[in-house]
Amino acid sequence: MTIAIFIGSLLLAMAIGIPIAFALLVSGVALMAHLDIFDAQILAQNVVGGADNYPLLAIPFFLLAGEIMNVGGLSKRIVEFAMALVGHIRGGLGYVAIVASVLLGALSGSAVADAAALSAILLPMMIAAGHKPERAAGLISASSVIAPVLPPSIGLIIFGVTANVSISKLFLAGIFPGLLVGLALWITWAIVARHENIVPPPRKSLGELWGTFRRCVWALILPVIILVGLRMGVFTPTEAGVIAAVYALFVSAVVYRELRLSQLWGIFNIAARTTSIVMFLIAAAMVSSWLITVADLPGKVVGLLEPMLGSPTLLMFAIMILVMIVGTAMDMTPTILILTPVLMPVIKAAGIDPVYFGVLFIMNNAIGLITPPVGVVLNVVAGVGRMSMDSVTRGVMPFMVSQFAIMFAMVLFPWLVTGPARLLHG
Repeated sequence: MTIAIFIGSLLLAMAIGIPIAFALLVSGVALMAHLDIFDAQILAQNVVGGADNYPLLAIPFFLLAGEIMNVGGLSKRIVEFAMALVGHIRGGLGYVAIVASVLLGALSGSAVADAAALSAILLPMMIAAGHKPERAAGLISASSVIAPVLPPSIGLIIFGVTANVSISKLFLAGIFPGLLVGLALWITWAIVARHENIVPPPRKSLGELWGTFRRCVWALILPVIILVGLRMGVFTPTEAGVIAAVYALFVSAVVYRELRLSQLWGIFNIAARTTSIVMFLIAAAMVSSWLITVADLPGKVVGLLEPMLGSPTLLMFAIMILVMIVGTAMDMTPTILILTPVLMPVIKAAGIDPVYFGVLFIMNNAIGLITPPVGVVLNVVAGVGRMSMDSVTRGVMPFMVSQFAIMFAMVLFPWLVTGPARLLHG
């Protein structure tokens, strides 16, 4: 009954058009009323306490760094370098999108930011070259969701805070799976684009490739600084966000000189608004998280899944399918905030590595950004590319299938995540 009241009130609030953050508060109030413990002061304390968390400071700084990179020319140079590297291969612009997504994902950690940047830069180029618009838009959409898997992923930060799991370990564990997703997209693009008779641009000479590398080396240094700093314990993920923002500002304004002082207000404004949305979601979700604990919903879920606790692989399959279904109707951040407190006790009871689970959980939620009917990234690409949502959805299907295949391969073979993570973390 408790689970039905929580889920029913949340879905009803969303169905009548209440924003998800307020819907979380409504479900919290409904659950408090059911448990006969309603107290407005406790509600307010949990909302304030939910946002009062030091590791969450990484979110506004990484979001700010992403905005600065898009405006300050770092994203454009990453695409230019990817073009010089693989643009000459048959279907090369598609490979450029994949390589650029991996590089941008290691800079911004945001699928939406990468989708907006790549759609504006690469989508017109791919269409002009002769690629089918829906296929090009689908590839860019699917490539953009690599960002939440690679560090500095905003999703991994939120999961780490909510689940009380080391964010540094999550970052290092996400590197190899993120690259595997990129490899899956590379193979899928090679298959779907093999019949296209599009003449690629000529191969760049070593001199031209070196020149392009020199122009974008300042952008490429940033992920190296973050990963080496985290691996060596020089700074925390929160401090890495500050370093990323300051570094991006310095390179954009001083080295590339594409960022004007007059643009800073707009950049800070966009970053602040995005941060406020994410932080309010987190704050509202903390009410539900507290009530989930009080009502012992995790214990009830553990009881329901008890037959699967002896088979971690079967349990992971069941959870991943559940998250896939939820991801079709809900954005990544609220899904993380709602399901993490419920699922983590199940994961611990089954003896599954929380870091391994966190990476797959975030990967599943990231793919959810391109699953219809909600598909936030699909909406972004359709909007920037001035295309219909239906055509982008058709184009993304083969790439989405390959991403889910990689995810379930990691469920069957956990060492694909845990092995490289141990090597990187030492």
